[in-house]
Amino acid sequence: MWKYYALLSAFFAALTAIFAKIGVKDINSDLATAIRTTIILLITWGIVVFEHQGAGIREVGHRTWLFLILSGAATGLSWLFYFKALQTGDVSRVAPIDKLSVVITICLSFLFLKEPVNPRVILGAVLITCGSIIMLIK
Repeated sequence: MWKYYALLSAFFAALTAIFAKIGVKDINSDLATAIRTTIILLITWGIVVFEHQGAGIREVGHRTWLFLILSGAATGLSWLFYFKALQTGDVSRVAPIDKLSVVITICLSFLFLKEPVNPRVILGAVLITCGSIIMLIK
């Protein structure tokens, strides 16, 4: 099932790039990110309330809080820089650079999470990197 969720994530990430490019055309990219983040906040808390999952917040441990806060900060910074890049760059060139996050994630998961890396993963990372570089060449 996770593969379907991952494909849906990729699809909506693509829509995000297109919608964001149009959305940042006439306003400051930081304001655009704040508006977008507010919508995400409303949707996710709406789901939590609708599905009666709010009581679980009391069970969240300190370590989990720390890493969710760090993840939120990293996400916020990623979005701020992504929207700034979209405001002045072509989506078709910004998105492939952004997808280098896949390669960086593979490297970081190997270093910090001790996840296995095999030749197929390395080849995929190299191909993503090469594709991003090719997309940068005018």
